Amino acid sequence: MQTVRTDDGDRYLLVRRSGESSRVRDPATGEERSLATERLEALPEESALDTAASAIPEPTRRLMSAVPNNRALGLLREIDARGPVAVRDLLAYDLCESDLHGLCGEFRAAELIEPCEVAGERGYRTTADASTALATLREE
Repeated sequence: MQTVRTDDGDRYLLVRRSGESSRVRDPATGEERSLATERLEALPEESALDTAASAIPEPTRRLMSAVPNNRALGLLREIDARGPVAVRDLLAYDLCESDLHGLCGEFRAAELIEPCEVAGERGYRTTADASTALATLREE
């Protein structure tokens, strides 16, 4: 499998090359189609796996890189589901204060949550990008 580019700049994954017509897959949709081989330029410097990954939206990529395990994913999901949540309420989960602080720091750095005030207390809410990424994960 290799990455190819058409003469109009679109990138595809090459499935099968033949003389006049080659089979390519659109990394965003997974749709396969035949294109004239002469319209395709091989891009050996671009990994086919990188091309395949390019279809994953940036908010989902950020979520994937910032969430180290299921407990962290569950925490982010709970903040999203409950709306703005006071830090005091987040301490009711099975995380020690240090772990909670560390995860919230990672989530903030990845722009998945943002600080807010909840009933006069410090709290967090998910960003629009985090909510979108979590919704995408639920769909699959």
